[in-house]
Amino acid sequence: MSSTTDSQGTPFHLQGNYAPVTEEMTATDLPVEGTIPPELAGAYYRNGPNPRSGESPHWFLGDGMVHGVHLERGAARWYRNRYVQTRYLTEGEDEVIFVDDQGRVDHTAAKANTNIVGHAGKLFALVENAFPTQLTRELDTVGLHDFGGRLTTAMTAHPKLCPITGEMHFFGYGFVPPFLTYHVADAAGELVKSVEIPVPGPTMVHDFAITERHAIFMDLPVVFSGERLLEGGMPYAWSDDYGARLGVMPRGGSAEDLVWFEIEPCYVFHPLNAFSDGNQVVLDVARYPELWRESAADFSTASLHRFTLDLAAGSVKEEGLDDRGIEFPRIDPRVEGLPHRFGYAVRFASAVDGPALQSLIQYDLSGGGAREHDFGPGRAPGEAVFVPASDAAAEDEGWVLTLVYDQGRNASELAILDASRFDAPPVAMVKLPQRVPFGFHGNWVPL
Repeated sequence: MSSTTDSQGTPFHLQGNYAPVTEEMTATDLPVEGTIPPELAGAYYRNGPNPRSGESPHWFLGDGMVHGVHLERGAARWYRNRYVQTRYLTEGEDEVIFVDDQGRVDHTAAKANTNIVGHAGKLFALVENAFPTQLTRELDTVGLHDFGGRLTTAMTAHPKLCPITGEMHFFGYGFVPPFLTYHVADAAGELVKSVEIPVPGPTMVHDFAITERHAIFMDLPVVFSGERLLEGGMPYAWSDDYGARLGVMPRGGSAEDLVWFEIEPCYVFHPLNAFSDGNQVVLDVARYPELWRESAADFSTASLHRFTLDLAAGSVKEEGLDDRGIEFPRIDPRVEGLPHRFGYAVRFASAVDGPALQSLIQYDLSGGGAREHDFGPGRAPGEAVFVPASDAAAEDEGWVLTLVYDQGRNASELAILDASRFDAPPVAMVKLPQRVPFGFHGNWVPL
């Protein structure tokens, strides 16, 4: 899909429900259709780009705005939306220099617009080219967090929280050396490990995966482009020469322990999950055959794909698991890095006015196929977030939360689905006082 502009030359990410909202607000005692499960005690947070000026050169480059809905005792206590108070907002866009004359990158220059994650009692708004920004649960900005000065690279917007150890695994990448560095923070939030991962150039590494024993890195052929940087948009482009490979490293190991597997050229923004199976590592992803060849404003569609990496034989098997266009794959967080049965994704379609978000898909990867939840005409869902009914609940025993834009009302709702009856009507719809622009990622943070 090659994105186009309207008759006034406005790009898709500034039109319709991609366009920013202009007001920060707080609303309490939100109206609810249906019944909110009493097990849901905490807050759903969602981050995304919302340029304060009303303009940005690319969907990925707007100022970060986090939206939150607090649920407790069967009620929707509040909705808030707040800008992440980065230097771009407090000092002004033109005052922030991301790279100095010597090519040194300033990791305090964050727009913090991609994800929001809780770990070790802290809440972080994340973007992949800077340090994390800490927020309060009420979405006030605390400030940048560099793990007591130990973090010297950017931090991915997609850390992985190990359900066994409580560790947070993450990485940083950049367009100057070191191109890729792997980090681990322990369950208390202390940065305890940093390892440079050797890659041949400035590749765009948006996400990665872990298993109980390994970290998996994706070294893929979307690489830094100075030409596109000068054009003012996303400074990355498809390369026919770079190659494509997956790197597997023991979580307790070093770069010398890395094993690389050559794969067919492709790009992956987001894995669904990975797990170890004897000498094999299984990695499920949303795979694009290629990305951003002609322009970084082009958005084709990905599909669910599996890589099976045989560590003993040094071989890799690739197979498509579904041919529907998808993005934003998610799992039950209790099986992060462990064998998974269920997965969730947004069904995407290419369209001239931006990626079309159509429905939610629940995959049963044990051979049970897939179910879809269609919210009806003029209603488009975002990323699905699974919340288990209890710590001991089955993998499909819980709730799927997503923001749904209602075109007729020009506002959004927080939908709550019963994961075990995924295609049934929502158990509850929380009416929000305004629309939430189509954005990126969110998470549930319990009380």
